[in-house]
Amino acid sequence: MSQSTSHPDRTTQRLTANPEDIARAAKILRNGGTVAFPTETVYGLGANALDPSAVASIFAAKDRPNWDPLIVHISSRAMLDEIATVPPQAERLIEAFWPGPLTLLLPRTNKIPDAVTAGRPLVGVRMPTHPIALALIEATGVPIAAPSANRFGRTSPTTAAHVLEDLDHRIDAIVDGGPTTVGVESTVLDPNPSPMILYRPGAITAAMLEPIAGAVTLYQPPQQTSAEPQSLPSPGVGIRHYAPRAHLILVANESELNAQLDQLTSSQNSIGIMLPQGWTVSKNHTETYPWGSIDDPDYLARSLFAGLRELDRRGVATIICPLPNPEGLGLAIRDRLKKAAKLK
Repeated sequence: MSQSTSHPDRTTQRLTANPEDIARAAKILRNGGTVAFPTETVYGLGANALDPSAVASIFAAKDRPNWDPLIVHISSRAMLDEIATVPPQAERLIEAFWPGPLTLLLPRTNKIPDAVTAGRPLVGVRMPTHPIALALIEATGVPIAAPSANRFGRTSPTTAAHVLEDLDHRIDAIVDGGPTTVGVESTVLDPNPSPMILYRPGAITAAMLEPIAGAVTLYQPPQQTSAEPQSLPSPGVGIRHYAPRAHLILVANESELNAQLDQLTSSQNSIGIMLPQGWTVSKNHTETYPWGSIDDPDYLARSLFAGLRELDRRGVATIICPLPNPEGLGLAIRDRLKKAAKLK
């Protein structure tokens, strides 16, 4: 299988979710190739997690720096025991939330290449609930390392078309399973210390985790003192992530949105707005994306990245986006938006 670098003559196979195409995708993965596939959160870019050269192809395709660790996706307990050891509090979380959008940082075995964990002793593991993802992992027969299927730092993909915007001619295949249902990446939790450390908020919230396995504290990144960071302690904690091409401005409410519109000196046709239902804007010459109710975080999360990508596609220079309340899934949305705006 060729290395995952950009080449205009390289063909990215478009596959469906039928059993024959799942078998084709599994063969590509067993042969060291790269396959994008849907999970319930976002589309992932997969490669054999036990093959260092295959893992390297993920980094090459995404232009991802080697200090940013990957998440390994599994379909069975046997796969989990092959790559990690499981402490008691993690066992309780697995029983409660797997399969599902929860990644656990667990002590790795020597079968996991250093590149997967950026040299760290813990490996991020999750069992997705999406039937296509599970079928593909099972058909491949090995754990699959799979970060989001986008160029590094860009907005995560929630459809196959989003993947191809970033990675066409850079990966071997994509399995099209339609739009994802959650829309933001998995919760990432280190269950080993007390309190447990929540590295990335997601659909599995701290309020859901604590009754099962104890207290949770939100990760606070240290101040960056050099241009080149050391290896990150977890996937999903990089400062520059989830970003549209346009400059992103975050606002707290409708009046602040309109105040920002009044202050912007960009041309009238270059402003995009993630516009909640019922909100109005003071200027007509804007591009808007209908974002649903600001009080419906499930819908906001599901449509967040699609909206940012759509406004990028329309060529806006600036996007104004409201922040939902920091509760439940709203905390995950705020996390992604603040990183996209380089505020974290």
